[in-house]
Amino acid sequence: MIDLFHDISAACKLSIPAHHHKGVGVIGAGGIVSGAHLPAYSKAGLPVHAITDINHDRAQQVAQEFSIPHVYQSVEELLADPAIEVVDIAVPVSEQREILLAALQAGKHVLAQKPLATSVGEAQEMADKARDSGLIVGVNQQLRFDEGMAAAHMMVNKGWIGEISGFSITVNLDTPWHLWDWALTWERLEIMVHSIHYHDVVRWFLGEPAMVFATSGRTQGQAPIGETRTVSTYVYDDGPVAVVHANHVNRGGDNSAEFRIDGSAGSIRGTLGLLYDYPDGRCDTLEVNSDVVPTDGWVPYPVTQRWIPDAFIGTMGSLLAEIAGEKALRSPIKDNVNTVRLVNALYESIDSRSAVTL
Repeated sequence: MIDLFHDISAACKLSIPAHHHKGVGVIGAGGIVSGAHLPAYSKAGLPVHAITDINHDRAQQVAQEFSIPHVYQSVEELLADPAIEVVDIAVPVSEQREILLAALQAGKHVLAQKPLATSVGEAQEMADKARDSGLIVGVNQQLRFDEGMAAAHMMVNKGWIGEISGFSITVNLDTPWHLWDWALTWERLEIMVHSIHYHDVVRWFLGEPAMVFATSGRTQGQAPIGETRTVSTYVYDDGPVAVVHANHVNRGGDNSAEFRIDGSAGSIRGTLGLLYDYPDGRCDTLEVNSDVVPTDGWVPYPVTQRWIPDAFIGTMGSLLAEIAGEKALRSPIKDNVNTVRLVNALYESIDSRSAVTL
């Protein structure tokens, strides 16, 4: 198993291309930037050329903390800098379309924030503009790069558990929504902001479902006005079923975040360590029980990386590798349109209280 896991570990290694010389500009200086994007880039040895934010003082503070040499007063100033070839957008979804299109107009490659858009039409427009520009645009769906999830994906691709028959993700959390003031007033919250990660990786593993059904709820006394608990189910024409169950008002003090993938020749189970004591987090856990490789029961895979900040190395590194012609982008904008389509179908199901065909 050591040799087999070595191959998995090598495939999950996160890095920035060694010959990278692209200037990176960051748009946004909020908590996700200072807590995830920039620590990840610093860890990977990727210098950031410039940053901007509507709160200029905040941008200056973050620039000083991470030794970013240039702080611009506006997006327009940053996009006008010829030294910047890649733009990392980290703003609320309501602001993203205009900035992304301006970045493409300025000839910049882009790493977009998730959610890419709130509507399929807007997402498709952005993807079409990216295609027409000839520039590379990725979407920051970092769970695809979280080591536990990425290792599970590689095990599935290698056929260790045969054909997938079921995929479940279950989280029970006491989410600190107060950390994001903007989230408190969103009517569409849990799926759009949080579980979009899970729905994206279900697509990554299983492709597009034939039909989905979802339901949502709130808990008395919660701060956000949007939904904070959801149950989403997927049906596939070729047999697999999937479920995502998320509860963000867990008053029991026993946070948990688990996933399980069952197949015709074995199973994989794991935890998402970040969510047990967010934002500090811990490493994921991952175990595999296979009839294809000699596991002899449940065998743990040694996860050493973390969702935050390590997976953010993956999203930027994947973009830069695609630009360099080394590897295909793992979360390209054209693919992410279908994640937006899935999210909207789930909300349509919630609103109509009926199954929705995709």
